[in-house]
Amino acid sequence: MLIYFRVDYNIRTSMIKKFVIITITTLALIGNVNASSDGELLLKKNDPTEIKECWEGFNRASFALNQGLDKIVFKPVASVYRTLPTPIKNGVSNSLDNLSNVVTVPNNILQGEFEKAVVNTGRFVINTTFGILGLIDVATLIGFEEYEKEDYGQTLAVHGAGPGCYLVLPVLGPSTARDTVASLTNFVGGDAWYNVTVKNDTQYFNESDFYFSKVTSGIDFRAKNYDSIENLENNSIDFYASVKSLYLQDRQQKILNTKTIIDTQNDSDWEEIEN
Repeated sequence: MLIYFRVDYNIRTSMIKKFVIITITTLALIGNVNASSDGELLLKKNDPTEIKECWEGFNRASFALNQGLDKIVFKPVASVYRTLPTPIKNGVSNSLDNLSNVVTVPNNILQGEFEKAVVNTGRFVINTTFGILGLIDVATLIGFEEYEKEDYGQTLAVHGAGPGCYLVLPVLGPSTARDTVASLTNFVGGDAWYNVTVKNDTQYFNESDFYFSKVTSGIDFRAKNYDSIENLENNSIDFYASVKSLYLQDRQQKILNTKTIIDTQNDSDWEEIEN
């Protein structure tokens, strides 16, 4: 079982509300996906230069909401999380990384990266068993190649789908039209962890395990990037624009599987940006 930080509020109700918001946003997004100035469909090609601000007013309002939630929820919890012993924090991160393989492996296959799919499947099996449900990264210790996380948005990009408009989702944060639509794949069978916890009634897991893993992932990310986020916010003329630049660069690096800095903004301080 993963190590979770149990938050004293109704996770289920919170997540249902979040899904409603995302669904409504996505429907609006799909209905306006051709809102470019030249009238072309924004999702027709994978060209990162075509990422446009179609809904800046909504994005900035959503960004302000997320900042408020960060200040009253995620930042305080992350600050406590940072004080935990390093082995505990490493164990949580390892477990979450191991769990992400249930999405990475199918996307390795969809992208034609069959060798990586085999390696990542091996990592998952070894770490889940000998690594005590992923708490210990045994696979790396015995020489398995480290892997890059993959998701359905990256797969769409690899096959030529363009990013569409930039979008800031309530609670979930930065995204694009393509990645928002792709993320819904997880909830129709694309995420095995979702399937065995929420979608199906299994003996060993229930839906609270899925939601706690997502909350924990957000806290782990916030704690890893605690100082970087604080520095960026304190030194940015426009914090919204800086986060957007960092996110889009990080996203393109993940799609291209490269560490090369794509733009002028150096985002090397960021530990990891989850979509």
